[in-house]
Formats: sequence, structure tokens, C-alpha cells
Amino acid sequence: MSTVKLKNIYKSFGETEVLFDINLEINDKEFVVFVGPSGCGKTTLLRIISGLEEVTSGSVIIDDKDVSNAPPVERGISMVFQSYALYPHLSVFENIAFPLRVAKVNEKELEEKVFKAADILQLTDRLDFKPGQLSGGQRQRVAIGRSIVRDPKVFLFDEPLSNLDAALRGDMRVELAKLHQNLNTTMIYVTHDQIEAMTMADKIVVLRDGVIEQVGSPMDLYHNPKTKFVAGFIGHPNMNFLKTNATKINKGKFSANIGDSEMNMPIDAGDTKSGDDIEIGIRPEDLEVSDKGGVPMRVDVVEHIGATVILYGSVLDNDNFCAVLPSDSTIKPGDKINITIDPNKCHAFNSSGQSLQRS
Repeated sequence: MSTVKLKNIYKSFGETEVLFDINLEINDKEFVVFVGPSGCGKTTLLRIISGLEEVTSGSVIIDDKDVSNAPPVERGISMVFQSYALYPHLSVFENIAFPLRVAKVNEKELEEKVFKAADILQLTDRLDFKPGQLSGGQRQRVAIGRSIVRDPKVFLFDEPLSNLDAALRGDMRVELAKLHQNLNTTMIYVTHDQIEAMTMADKIVVLRDGVIEQVGSPMDLYHNPKTKFVAGFIGHPNMNFLKTNATKINKGKFSANIGDSEMNMPIDAGDTKSGDDIEIGIRPEDLEVSDKGGVPMRVDVVEHIGATVILYGSVLDNDNFCAVLPSDSTIKPGDKINITIDPNKCHAFNSSGQSLQRS
């Protein structure tokens, strides 16, 4: 078992409070990603789990044991940092073996563990190389290998791919997902990149300003965001938002004006009253170009991404509106088009940014 429980975690640096009443359960063998903008507290939370930061109050429990005051070495964790932190004068073999030599593991067991880690990470033919002879992706794999040989209960990753170029990041995302499947152990991963979160995680923890906004599977957060912040943060390109108000309430549902049309929204009105401010959210991939009717859009920028075309422009009060279309689109910058908004694919948020639930 490799479970992690965080109970009522608060963290302050002097008078600056950075984490507020964090409660979270991470199950055995889960791949959990902490995601959020810079300064939201995700790395601080990871460092608290590792023991590199002390909690101001609250409890860190690993495998049903309270380790809140235990040093990192006694927590059964291993951490991979953003920087590779490799010894440049040592070979790949010796870099991976370093924690085993510190622990005075016998040579036979040491070699078995290093060769096993190298095989998992496809580094067997690089064991005699020095770090300076490796690519960025290979160096990161060496750093991961150094963690694997320790047989930790929990792997912690602090933005390990941020120093890599886009192509290598994509490759390493796949390799880390395979690594999780091969090792079958608990992993906690910090990133500000929601694409990394969506593609790798079993469970995503979205943080904002030191609090947890929402926890769920990638597709649960994509389809059922509880707040406007989560809706705008999860998904690429970002969700579009249009300001409007509830025009009427009928049988627990509401209608709203979008452009010149009044749309009946299949969304529970909750406490919403007629006239209340509302923001309608619609994902770029849920839009279509219409020859008749729809909402006018002025196209400013067109990006051709192979399988799709992404349009950026203005719709009503939103000057950063985005639509994703099939690759055969012939729309050009400067064109004025009409966009169809399907109320069945819309989200709605009240003035506090809370989601109104779809039926």
C-alpha cells in the first residue's frame, strides 16, 4: 500500500499564508497531478509531502502513518526535481547508483537495481556515458532512474519536463505514463501545464491561491467543471466566456440572450433569478460555422494545426474568442462569419464564478 492523506494542511511563511485547509486522499498506485498557475501553492504542497517543508498545522499521513514531523529519509518517498541535479564527473551508472552506495548496498544488489532501472528507462546503452554526453530527455531519465533504485513508496515529481523542448516534453509524457504502468506505484506530479495533467493523470488536483478548487479525473474536470476558473484552466484552447443575464426562469431552467437570440439553457437555474448576471461558457471545439443565423465573429488570426484550424477573433464582449474547425476550413483573417452556439454544449457560471449544473 502507498497511500497519502493530507488533513487540514495550512502553511505560512512568516505572515504570508500560502496554503489553506488542504484535505486530500491519494490512493495506492494512483498517478495524481497537482496543477495550477504560478504561485498557487502546488510545489509547496509537494515539498510538504516530501518533508522538505514543515507544515504550519495539519497532518501528512503516508500508509496510515503520521509522518508530519518525520525527516524525508523516513517517509519512503523519492523526489525528482526540475533540475536534473546529476554529478557531471560520474557516469550514468554511477549517477543512478549513487543513493545505493550511500546506503552501502552490496555490489551485486546494486548492479541488479541499476541495470533494472536502466532497462526500464532505455538507458542500458548509455551507462558508461557522462551527463554532458546525453540529451535533456536522457538526463531527466537518469534522474528518474536514481529515484527508481530506492524502491520508494511514493514518487514525487516537481515540474520535471519544464526544461525540455516541446518535442521532448511530448516524448517524456509518454515515457512517464509507461513508467507508471511498469512500476505500478503511487506518483504525485506537479506542473503548471494542463496538457501534461490531462494526458498523464488518473486524478487531477486543481489549485488556486492556496486552496483546492476541484479534484477529479481529467474528463470529469473537462466535462463538469465546478467553477469558472477550472473551466477556463482545463482544456486547450481555453473555454470561451460570454457575459449575459438570465432573462427568465421556467421549470427550474433559465433562458439567456446571446447576441440577438434568446436561448433556452438545459441548465439548472439553482438560486438564479431573472435579471441575474451570468457567464456562458462554450469550448472552442464545440462551435460550428453557420451560413444562416448564429453569432457574428470577426476573425483576426487563423492558425493551421494540421488536423484542425484555430480561429481567434471577437464575439460580442469577448475579444479573445476562439473556435476550432476542421482542417478544410478556408476562412481567412479579416473574414466575418457566423458561429453556431449549441445550448446543449454550454456551461453557465453565476457572478461568484460557481457552475450552474447541466441537466
